[in-house]
Amino acid sequence: MLYQIYETQRALLEPFAEYAHATAKMLNNPLWPVSQNTMTQRVSAGFDLMYRLGKDYEKPRFNINTVESNGHEIAVHERVEASKPFCELRRFKRYSDDPQTLTALKNQPAVLIVAPLSGHYATLLRETVRTMLTDHRVYITDWVNARLVPQAEGSFHLDDYVNYVQEFIRYVQSKYGNCHVVSVCQPTVPVLAAVSLMASRGEKTPLSMTMMGGPIDARKSPTAVNNLATNHDIRWFENNVIYPVPTNFPGAGRRVYPGFLQHSGFVAMNPDRHASSHYDYFKSLLKGDGESAEHHRRFYDEYNAVLDMDADYYLETIKTVFQDFSLVNGTWQIRSPEGQPELVKPQDITGTALLTVEGELDDISGSGQTRAAHDLCTGITGEKRHLEVTGAGHYGIFSGSRWRKMVYPQLKEFILANNVDQQAVPVQSSQPELKNLHVA
Repeated sequence: MLYQIYETQRALLEPFAEYAHATAKMLNNPLWPVSQNTMTQRVSAGFDLMYRLGKDYEKPRFNINTVESNGHEIAVHERVEASKPFCELRRFKRYSDDPQTLTALKNQPAVLIVAPLSGHYATLLRETVRTMLTDHRVYITDWVNARLVPQAEGSFHLDDYVNYVQEFIRYVQSKYGNCHVVSVCQPTVPVLAAVSLMASRGEKTPLSMTMMGGPIDARKSPTAVNNLATNHDIRWFENNVIYPVPTNFPGAGRRVYPGFLQHSGFVAMNPDRHASSHYDYFKSLLKGDGESAEHHRRFYDEYNAVLDMDADYYLETIKTVFQDFSLVNGTWQIRSPEGQPELVKPQDITGTALLTVEGELDDISGSGQTRAAHDLCTGITGEKRHLEVTGAGHYGIFSGSRWRKMVYPQLKEFILANNVDQQAVPVQSSQPELKNLHVA
């Protein structure tokens, strides 16, 4: 019932939000006789803020049309390479009419970025994609809003997520011989499971896997996110946060964890910060600071756009990752597409290099949670690194200046250093030394 109430409220607010938008534009129009009046500017800014708070935020676009690489502007074409009911594999194909640049692009490593399925769209990693496109061939998982998936497509489980990742890895490998995998936040756990299962079967695994700010071992430095999961049993979550999709969506009747609840949780973690941000936006409008106002719009267009998650996937993630700690306890079994249970054994990974990245101030995945992957991947014979970014919060490790100046140069060098198929090299008996990099 809550979902229906929310949608009714949103539908009722929508005309008022559009009215506020139109009024703000009219009052701010330089042809309006009193547009430069101080009181008019305040009223206009107030209506603009009202519109921002009341509007419906749709799925954003990546809008990456060009990138610069080695001094050349390169055209980028985004396209769907593979499609499944709950996810699309997107490729950012690069083009250049400069022969030397084109040759360089063809020789660059292929990277699969696994985006989080935790409330926001894959476009949250827009800056991650844009930066990596300068030196890599980039693919990304673009998860589908569960309320748009008809019930006829069946349910979506955490096992399905892991199987999707394996399929996408194999797809990119089939095009380039092999690839590198980068996972950000939530997907670090299913990505490690996917690569582990591939290794246990004797399949070719990615050349490297980079895990950034994820709950590999959620017992370490628990955050508010971890505490919420451990303070309630799974039945509480099923009774309090799972609702059927209303009838006005293609996925009508599907049981989901609604995106608006996840968004409310995000905001509740830092309410003062969000209130201050909106007030600063209001002041930017009054001062005519268009750059600051546009920065605010871009951030919240992304932050406020949320998707629903299938109930089975959500509940299984809570139980597997945050309650039973199945990965670190060695008890996690994944059901294959053929219906066979397979035990996840990270120690079976040998020829895949490992890089973990954590932010010093991360309040979503606490210190040590991602680094725990090194304790599990004891069979890796290649390179193992850990990077701690001083002063970075959760978003700072994959977006913003710290990502561009501190994290990406290390990630780029790590991928390039491991862009050779080590799985054809005889296994060495000694374990590699873990390199610790602290970037301030």
